[in-house]
Amino acid sequence: MANSSIEWTEMSWNPTTGCTKISSGCKNCYAEIMTRRLKAMGQEKYKFGFDKVIPHPSTLSIPYTWKSSKMIFVNSMSDLFHDDIPLEFIQQTFKVMNDNPQHVFQVLTKRAERLFSFHQNLKWTHNIWMGVSVENKEVTSRIDFLRDTNAKVKFISLEPLLGPLNKINLEKIDWVIVGGESGHKPRPIKQEWVSDIQVQCEKNGVAFFFKQWGGQNKKASGRLLNGKIYDEMPMVKDIENE
Repeated sequence: MANSSIEWTEMSWNPTTGCTKISSGCKNCYAEIMTRRLKAMGQEKYKFGFDKVIPHPSTLSIPYTWKSSKMIFVNSMSDLFHDDIPLEFIQQTFKVMNDNPQHVFQVLTKRAERLFSFHQNLKWTHNIWMGVSVENKEVTSRIDFLRDTNAKVKFISLEPLLGPLNKINLEKIDWVIVGGESGHKPRPIKQEWVSDIQVQCEKNGVAFFFKQWGGQNKKASGRLLNGKIYDEMPMVKDIENE
């Protein structure tokens, strides 16, 4: 568990570590860079590097110890629906989230097909926000797989946004996050791409969150879009009667 600098969450919880790249959005993977650093620092959890995908059962007890409600990004350093993660471990992770309705757990994957193949084997409570990453029009089918799952709250992370996404089908989508790429060699993002997505969200009643312009100095680039900060969140639904 670690406090997070990501604007749309409070902290991260990593029941698994490691991943493999599957699309252009993975090129400058933040988790890969951080894994190298943590391995060099001697962190036991990351000793096998980024390419080795490993479940960590010992981490499953952690959310039970949190006394105050929190918003948690699940697997900021991995992908819970990676092919190397057994369904049994995914179910164990979901059991932890089911048992802790006082917290919001934000799960994000690029492996939308595997998510869909398992979704009926998982218990979806309202505190589990399920999202897919979509960086360009070539991978918008991930949204369709997400839409057809039993997740109660569904979101899309368009980060890094690498091209225009016109006429997104936002049916059954509760939240859209947009962000530009950051780092040493970030790929460009255009204002018209972001503005168009914001308008689409507004027309469809979908919460819109603009995370960053990115670039080599993301703090200097800031978060303003047309002179405004967009930090909308999906409506937190009543989970007491589930």
